[in-house]
Amino acid sequence: MKFTLCKFIRLMLGFIICALGIVLMVNANLGLAPWDVLHGGISKLVGITMGQANILVAIIVVLFNIIIGENVGWGTILNMIIIGWFIDIFMLNNIVPVSTNFSIGIIMMFLGMLVLSLGCYLYIGVGIGTGARDGMMVAIQKKTGKSIRFVRNIIEIGALTIGFLLGGKVGIGTIISSLFLGHFIQFIFKIFKFDVSSICHRYIIDDIKYLRYAVKNKINKKQNCLSIENDE
Repeated sequence: MKFTLCKFIRLMLGFIICALGIVLMVNANLGLAPWDVLHGGISKLVGITMGQANILVAIIVVLFNIIIGENVGWGTILNMIIIGWFIDIFMLNNIVPVSTNFSIGIIMMFLGMLVLSLGCYLYIGVGIGTGARDGMMVAIQKKTGKSIRFVRNIIEIGALTIGFLLGGKVGIGTIISSLFLGHFIQFIFKIFKFDVSSICHRYIIDDIKYLRYAVKNKINKKQNCLSIENDE
């Protein structure tokens, strides 16, 4: 796959939009999405920002994915860094206001899910790896043979439970995101006629194999040239 400037811009834009969607949902002030409950709990426990907690969890998840044999793409690595950075940029600079009104909070919650879904469409479509958490979902599904929905629910319940025990904020927004986020993602994918199963991701291991092949091919060519020169 030729990685062009346009694809890189789309990748970065997707990450930034994902971060904006997450911050809208957090600042709706109605309770956090399951993974963000975990991020919020770690943030309180360790004394780091939400963005830093997001990156920390993503690193742990990526390492877990590698251990159980799931391939990782450059998009996966960039995902966990860029999204975390921009979560902090949006939150620490008060770019997205915190809701103090229930009705406004509901609007922000649904808008956040819509924006996050759009960001997922943009970056996944580039084809260089999914997010760490999605990668873990797929990896566990392959190992267990259970349905994606079942695996996703178990993972999110686990993240929610641990996050709650660590002090993460749970509320009606947690229920809303759990019930509707998947539908929003499906809605955005349908609008753009995007079939996620049609994307053939290029992983880091593919680039390593390509480099090995290129180096080996270059050495063989050099040896052939030297052989011809010696024969002459």
